[in-house]
Amino acid sequence: MNSQAQERLGYPTQKPLALLERIIAASSNPGDVVLDPFCGCGTAVHAAQKLDRRWIGIDVTHLAISLIERRLKDAFPGIQFEVHGTPKDLAGAIDLAERNKHQFQWWAVSLVNAFPFGGKKKGPDGGIDGIIYFRVDAKTTERAIVSVKGGQNINVGMVRDLKGTLDRERAPIGIMITLAEPTKSMLTEAAAAGFHETMWGKHPRVQILTIAQLLAGARPNMPLVDVRAAFKNAAVEKKEAQQGAFAL
Repeated sequence: MNSQAQERLGYPTQKPLALLERIIAASSNPGDVVLDPFCGCGTAVHAAQKLDRRWIGIDVTHLAISLIERRLKDAFPGIQFEVHGTPKDLAGAIDLAERNKHQFQWWAVSLVNAFPFGGKKKGPDGGIDGIIYFRVDAKTTERAIVSVKGGQNINVGMVRDLKGTLDRERAPIGIMITLAEPTKSMLTEAAAAGFHETMWGKHPRVQILTIAQLLAGARPNMPLVDVRAAFKNAAVEKKEAQQGAFAL
């Protein structure tokens, strides 16, 4: 994929959609099932959907799956598909956190439309697990820092660390995502950070959201999230999405 290509989504091994369309058109018929067991950013399943094939896409990382979900929903408004293997409840989230803390972090930041900090790289993150870009006005985009805590032992020092990260990065808002319920002292420390004011209103500068709250539909209190600043939107396909059996 050319670095300047219009359809480029920022995924390092992305292939041109036209290439996958040629392969699928030449090797299958409408209604057939296309399987991509290493689907990356979802080009093959995008092409399959566009060409009226049923499809199954598989990837090992929650980072890739969240990107594919966003891509398909952008390109085919109203599309319906099932996602298997991602946590659907608190028990599933706890299981993922215990098995793989990095996968848990990537999944958790996707719940708030954040971009994983450093992409897929593992290692020291300087207190930043994700970044949310948001609009202050028509011309200005700012960022919120996301910190994920997947352990059962959390404390007020973690909130102070997040506040220090905000000061260091000059970020106006910090979001802490926790698997465990925050302590009263953590909530008090977060409230003491005050508010960030924009044309959209006043927003708590430090916010703590639990995985249980996010799974129930809660979202950060912040201005309009600018998803395109982190993830380029896939172009809407002119052909209306067909309903059928699709799975990630």
